[in-house]
Amino acid sequence: MTVSKSQALDAEVEALARRLRLPYLRKAAVDVLPTAKAQRWEPAELVRVLLAEEAQGRDAATIRNRRRRAGFPTGKTFDTWRETASTIPAATQQALRTLEWVRRAENLAVVGPSGTGKSHLLEALGQAAIDDGLMVAWFTIESLGRLVTRHRADDSVAKAVNRVLKADLVVIDDIGLLPVPAEAAEALFRVIDAAYERRSVAISSNIHPGGFDQLLPTTIATAAVDRFMHHAHVVVTDGDSYRFAQARDGKGVTPLA
Repeated sequence: MTVSKSQALDAEVEALARRLRLPYLRKAAVDVLPTAKAQRWEPAELVRVLLAEEAQGRDAATIRNRRRRAGFPTGKTFDTWRETASTIPAATQQALRTLEWVRRAENLAVVGPSGTGKSHLLEALGQAAIDDGLMVAWFTIESLGRLVTRHRADDSVAKAVNRVLKADLVVIDDIGLLPVPAEAAEALFRVIDAAYERRSVAISSNIHPGGFDQLLPTTIATAAVDRFMHHAHVVVTDGDSYRFAQARDGKGVTPLA
């Protein structure tokens, strides 16, 4: 069987793209090369289009990987956020969504009763940060405590915290719902201390940070809150639980047939 010159060229392009690890260029070339030939593109235009496909593909893959590594619990975004249903002033919501506070390494505390949108807001902000090219790490206070426990055996806690601080934004969700074990209190302080004026830490809690001495040993609470609050925005949510309201109105489940 005779292989045409164009087919041989396509095979050569594919081989080179594989060798240079250009998967998105290789995929696009199947459609782009015939189009370029039919429309008599200039060589520079063909190169530009193929490289643009590779760049876009890599950007999308980076965002997917960062989203996966962040460890978000539910995948909630601002697409499902109801701005008017929140008791947080609209101007404050918009200011938070600019993410300028993250770029300035400032902190955020979202404080209020259970079910008032604290976790949804933080996750939506984290998702937006990733879309904006930033890195995010998501923890509950319990999972943060497990991090310390896991790395204490080989005395690598400091290294583990430094890996966490590769993220531009570290989110610690649901502080105050349950008693805080000693290892979790230590982990919270270590992260806040290491992040101080270097990275942003965002927390959600049903207790204002000023009351963390109810949850943590006094010395740890004082030191952690002092560092956290120095450059922190405190946003208060209020009202009835969204979850309870949905359950009350029969919107929490799909009706049974």
